[in-house]
Amino acid sequence: MGYVNPGVVVDNDTISSIKLSTHYVVSQKKFKNNYQKRRYTRLIRYVKKVYPYAKLAGEKLDGYDSLLRATPNERDRKRIMKQAEKEIRAEYEGKLRKFTIGQGKILVKLIDRETNHSSYNLLKELRGSVSAVLWQGLGRLFGYNLKIKYDPSGEDKDIEQIIQLIDIGAI
Repeated sequence: MGYVNPGVVVDNDTISSIKLSTHYVVSQKKFKNNYQKRRYTRLIRYVKKVYPYAKLAGEKLDGYDSLLRATPNERDRKRIMKQAEKEIRAEYEGKLRKFTIGQGKILVKLIDRETNHSSYNLLKELRGSVSAVLWQGLGRLFGYNLKIKYDPSGEDKDIEQIIQLIDIGAI
């Protein structure tokens, strides 16, 4: 018993056309010592924890951005932003407060990755310059830099690789 495969005729020659599923080849990461291995394992754990929140931030920003663009009145925009802030605080503030400093730093970078805007610029656009400067100063006291940019080919190469593995379902 045989199989019937679709074929394509090219220059009087029939070539079988078979659709294959996508497979990814990922090499094992090599570490010089156990310290590096533990740090990378922790980075994987942190990225897996904060990445969904960064994606959610990108989605919510897109939704609110289109809503704000459709609103012609500045007063209505401010009212919409205050309402959005209330909703977000009520739903996510408790979860976000439980993040460690390292998880928070990764979240700031991933928000930049998902929105193409630094956290500082988002605060400046949505809450104003004074608020952005205040939060940047407070963040600097705890080791955060809200102006930091995500660099997928440089400093944040490991994070980018982990995200790609998460997206394909490898981890």
